[in-house]
Amino acid sequence: MSKFNPEKLFVQYRNGVTTTQPVIPRRYTLTHSDETGDLFLTIGNEYAWDKVNTKMRDEVLGEWIVNGGCLYFYVYVYIDQGEYSQNAATKRNEVFRRELPLALTAIRYGDRLLFNKYAYLDCATIIVNFISTYPQFARQENWGNFSSLSMSFD
Repeated sequence: MSKFNPEKLFVQYRNGVTTTQPVIPRRYTLTHSDETGDLFLTIGNEYAWDKVNTKMRDEVLGEWIVNGGCLYFYVYVYIDQGEYSQNAATKRNEVFRRELPLALTAIRYGDRLLFNKYAYLDCATIIVNFISTYPQFARQENWGNFSSLSMSFD
């Protein structure tokens, strides 16, 4: 996993979302530059589809969900969307799994003022949805919570 560097994270708020309001609806679109290693986090009440590279689909999407009275952080990653061979999907699955802790750390750090105001968000269960046309990659997994992430911001 790459090490998180806060200086490489650029955060943008849109659509009536502030640093501390609202929690729901609040959606995260995390993209990156392969050339510079910069991370771009857009936080709004909708996903920032204009920031998504529809050919690569290597973004990480997240949102707060209430289900059964419990708060969850749902994450969505697109392993293939029918555009990749099974071998390519295998590689993308490996990359997403390796880099997802970095992505979650970037989201947590980028929206730290919200987490500071609502400390209970750190305890919300993170549910990762791996979206794929290949059954071996299409799954939903519990990835713990933000407080269990090893976060170092050196």
